[in-house]
Amino acid sequence: MTLAESWDRYAVGSKPRRTTNARGETTWLNWTQYPDHGPNERVLGPVAGRSVLELGSGVGSNLAHLVTLGATGVGVDVAPAREEKARQEWGHVAGLQFRTAEATAFLAATSETFDVVLSIFGAVWFVDPEKLLPLVRARMATGGILAFSHLPPGSQAPRPGKAGMRHDHTPDEWVHILGSHGFGDVNATVLAPPQGAEVATMLVRAVAS
Repeated sequence: MTLAESWDRYAVGSKPRRTTNARGETTWLNWTQYPDHGPNERVLGPVAGRSVLELGSGVGSNLAHLVTLGATGVGVDVAPAREEKARQEWGHVAGLQFRTAEATAFLAATSETFDVVLSIFGAVWFVDPEKLLPLVRARMATGGILAFSHLPPGSQAPRPGKAGMRHDHTPDEWVHILGSHGFGDVNATVLAPPQGAEVATMLVRAVAS
């Protein structure tokens, strides 16, 4: 089974996102695996007028939110079913594109430059950072923001990458890895889960230097 087929199969069993969040908003950004928990798009700084790339964009809800705030967005996902669903849901939003591709293949082929790159339980978690990060940095403007989230090392997750494909690193390890690939001002934190839950979320933010 190919990587795309694995993610397509995973997508079939995924629950659809709610139409509104606890605040009654129809678009929002969520870094964690829990609804209405954790920081929002402010992690990225102002996004209006900025070009945003999401690696592992899924059905596009997080990226669509940033575009409603004035960004232009490109969402890349390896699973064809994800692009189809994203286009059905958000195809009417101007300034928003979705593409089916493996992250490193897209980055190696594109000539586009991005101000913001994000990955929420996405490609940064599943692709070797020694291969991915140089490609990400090459397509980022200096001073741009890279931000991503994933489960802390040792956590269990019902995703195709759980059997050895995930690239789990501690906050200190991410600081070192990102620093060696052209990123500075790295802030890597573990967000505590909401009351009643046990699994935390790691959130990492870095600046392209």
